[in-house]
Amino acid sequence: MNFQPLLNVALQAAQAASDKILEIYNSDNFQIESKGDHSPLTLADKNAHQVISSILKSSNLPILSEEGKSIPYDERKHWNSFWMVDPLDGTKEFIKRNGEFTVNIALIEKGIPVLGVVSVPVSGESYFGAKGMGAFLQIQEKTTPLSVRTSVDLKKSGLRVVASRSHMDEETKQFISALSAPELVSSGSSLKFMFIASGKADVYPRFAPTMEWDTAAAHAIINEIGLQVLQKDSRKPLLYNKPDLLNPFFVCI
Repeated sequence: MNFQPLLNVALQAAQAASDKILEIYNSDNFQIESKGDHSPLTLADKNAHQVISSILKSSNLPILSEEGKSIPYDERKHWNSFWMVDPLDGTKEFIKRNGEFTVNIALIEKGIPVLGVVSVPVSGESYFGAKGMGAFLQIQEKTTPLSVRTSVDLKKSGLRVVASRSHMDEETKQFISALSAPELVSSGSSLKFMFIASGKADVYPRFAPTMEWDTAAAHAIINEIGLQVLQKDSRKPLLYNKPDLLNPFFVCI
């Protein structure tokens, strides 16, 4: 399948969403609400969702977005291909104004992420990849291929472990303490995956809850550089469009 046209649409949508997010980020009008799970929701989340949905509709593929996630499984289980979107990943980081938030757009085929765009509004970086095409980092007009990497040995000393600023749980602490002289690299949102993709870190354990839209776009990029996102217990890759959209715990390595 030629993914280039769909990749172009996803990049366009991610850029438009980044622009909308920055409009709010640079204002004093976040309009913060609390969702049903008590996580925050801002005007930027809503505006980004709207602009992404309007652009992706041209592909005639279904869209499953964090801000429009109430589609029942009985309907979406029949989708062979669809967009999975997190319009603003890292809302807490957005509210803190630390820049560590992203726009995530993935194409899912039969439960597998085959195309992904992760854009960083504040830095202007866009990471993207598609099955068989490789993965890339775009900064303004310059596009650089991301190098294919080999998996690391967890017994190796000095591994760089990327972990969340907001979700450092006890199980993650135990994982890190079992390593030899690890170096901790902290970041928010799906930037943690991009630290792996760009060679700034070696392993990302996530033993706290995430949803499918948190990981799908980054997972597609990770696949294209020769690495994996594996379920903690089964060591099988994460799958998407499950009845329950909650991810199992995982390790990206």
